Amino acid sequence: MSRWTAADIPGLSGRTAVVTGANAGIGFEIARVLAGHGAEVVLACRNLDRAKQAAGRIRAQYPRASTAAVRLDLASQASVREAADEIRSTWPRLALLINNAGVMELPYERTEDGFELTFATNHLGHFALTGLVLDSLLATPGSRIVTMSSQGHADGVMNFDDLQSERDYRPAEAYYQSKLANLLFTYELDRRLSLSGVPTIALASHPGVVYTDLFRTRSKLAQFVISPRMRVLNFWFAQSVRMGALPALRAAADPSARGGEFYGPRRRFDTGYPARVKSSARSREVADQARLWEVSERLTGVSYDIKARPTLR
Repeated sequence: MSRWTAADIPGLSGRTAVVTGANAGIGFEIARVLAGHGAEVVLACRNLDRAKQAAGRIRAQYPRASTAAVRLDLASQASVREAADEIRSTWPRLALLINNAGVMELPYERTEDGFELTFATNHLGHFALTGLVLDSLLATPGSRIVTMSSQGHADGVMNFDDLQSERDYRPAEAYYQSKLANLLFTYELDRRLSLSGVPTIALASHPGVVYTDLFRTRSKLAQFVISPRMRVLNFWFAQSVRMGALPALRAAADPSARGGEFYGPRRRFDTGYPARVKSSARSREVADQARLWEVSERLTGVSYDIKARPTLR
């Protein structure tokens, strides 16, 4: 399919989707499109008021849409647990979990749990959330977990000896490491799901070059180190939020998508319509996938119990 668009999404009536970071940017667009195709959409965001406002904007466009908002601060393991409890109790059957939220190239900061902020938000928070709502996904035939990575993952290196960047913090490298972690997590998760024979798959996506709030909230240091050439590329080749959302939407809703696949723009400069794309060799390192999984379980205290569940009708 040369031009997969939102028009190719099948009807999603009766399906519930949780989208993190859905109050703005690509997350909002994903939530809006899913709701427009009939899914009940839960916007899981750090700022509950903004999440409710975003949900209202979706309902204004689609009066029959079913939306809800949940407070979720991925940088706080306590907040992740509170959100997961609310999601599990309110929506025992989930069809989609879109791990979209993220931060990019921030000044060094430690979270209340003692984790470096970028790694905590982009990876550990989503790792914990996924594990904590997994029962609701396993109870739903055809459910999917889609995690947003970035082409920056190709520059990422897992520094297992200093995952919290205590010895040497560089904003760009911390971001690239977190995006590599997203893929290592996805591939290990899908492998475990497949081996268990459950009706859930895990996929990943990247949006390509999209100018969103993620760029506008970077630190002054990060803006300073961007080369003039990259500024030119961002200016000329950045695509719309609607185009940037399509890879995640395809991973979430294309009936032909399979577990362990990675979707992104298919043209040069990371633009264009979504297709299956290749990830870096480092993201395919099976030993690193397993090692990150073990470390993540230890740091978050969340262990995955992956086994078949009775499906809810």
